Amino acid sequence: MTDVLPSAASLGLERLTQLHTTASTMDEAHDAAAAGAPAGTLIVADAQTQGRGRAGRSWSAMPGAGLWLTLIERPLAVDGLGVLSLRVGLGVAKALDALVPPESRQRVRVKWPNDLYLGQGKLAGVLIEARWREQVVDWVAIGIGVNMRVPEEYPQAAAVDGVVSRADLLRALLPEVRGAALQDGVLTDTEMSEWHSRDFSLGRRITGPIQGVVQGISPDGALLVLDDRTQEIRAQKSGSIIFADS
Repeated sequence: MTDVLPSAASLGLERLTQLHTTASTMDEAHDAAAAGAPAGTLIVADAQTQGRGRAGRSWSAMPGAGLWLTLIERPLAVDGLGVLSLRVGLGVAKALDALVPPESRQRVRVKWPNDLYLGQGKLAGVLIEARWREQVVDWVAIGIGVNMRVPEEYPQAAAVDGVVSRADLLRALLPEVRGAALQDGVLTDTEMSEWHSRDFSLGRRITGPIQGVVQGISPDGALLVLDDRTQEIRAQKSGSIIFADS
């Protein structure tokens, strides 16, 4: 049965649409934004049949298994869009710290560019898609998926504490996500320090998007890698990390 979520007003939102099942909350959000939905419109689904992650990858989204949402924002400036996924990821990580199983005693960590981990298990993911009107961003759709139980098909994944509800998650996540969407410019020194302290990939050897050892990120959101071939640090703006030991 569909659980009752908090009202839009209590969450500081303009609108909240709760769906039992949909192909993708991201697609629903784009349709709503194109029809004029204001910033602060949230789409939440109990289940997704075609939920997607970055680069079109699928994301398990069965009923009761997690929180699947997309938030519409309409930022006035675009200078922060290049780091929005990282900024949102940091906010989500901080919010989830208090909602993971107490026996884990670990902080939630971030994996460039859009995954969150608890221990060695993936806990959540972030997907950002923008739509433009000429040179102006019309809207940004911020998609987030959080495991509330470990998916049967991915037993190595992680989940929040079993007593945490979707309402609890929404109340914790939305202030962080909306705050991130309002910020402009590159990552601040404070955000860089926070990323460094949570970096899941720092110091690890990778084979993709280039081969080398991860050195962190730059303020503009690029992955920094000590290239095995040139022994120089290279900045990588796109792609996904593939660990050498995976």
